[in-house]
Amino acid sequence: MTQQHTKPEILGSAVVAQSRLFKIEQIDLKFSNGELRQYERMQGNNRGAVMVVPVHNGQLLLAKEYAAGTHNYELGFPKGLIDPGEQAIEAANRELQEEIGFASSKLTHLKEVSLAPSYFASKMQIYLAEDLYSSTLEGDEPEPIEVVPWPLADWQALINQADFSESRSITALFLAQQVLAANA
Repeated sequence: MTQQHTKPEILGSAVVAQSRLFKIEQIDLKFSNGELRQYERMQGNNRGAVMVVPVHNGQLLLAKEYAAGTHNYELGFPKGLIDPGEQAIEAANRELQEEIGFASSKLTHLKEVSLAPSYFASKMQIYLAEDLYSSTLEGDEPEPIEVVPWPLADWQALINQADFSESRSITALFLAQQVLAANA
């Protein structure tokens, strides 16, 4: 049986560092047992983000693009921030068009995930995109993104690709495969 927890009381908070993309906040906490701790967390933009697993003609459509964090070109699924005033499902369809040149007439929400919830508050909505058709929108990428088709039947081999390493993409792949297998 799961134990009920009382959230710690926030005694104070202050921004201790800031960049164009993130704010790092220090929070002073008092736990229900009286323990005092300082934590740091990154504050995102509070808009959230989306990731989309596109399936077209029996293939996954992957985006190969530069990732500054690893300083490599990485395979992954189309993703991006939700624009102000935009719904997550609209952002998912927009990102598909910007990154791989397709739109979807069937988007299925798979799950909301977080990325390191101990330190980062942002959430990402993951979608499965089916019934794709050609449609492009201008994106904000500095160079064209390479679209890499991958046989859906060979999805497990994708996990072993060295350049397919982002945990959110791997999670999205497993979530999509569950739905696709159930609908087969």
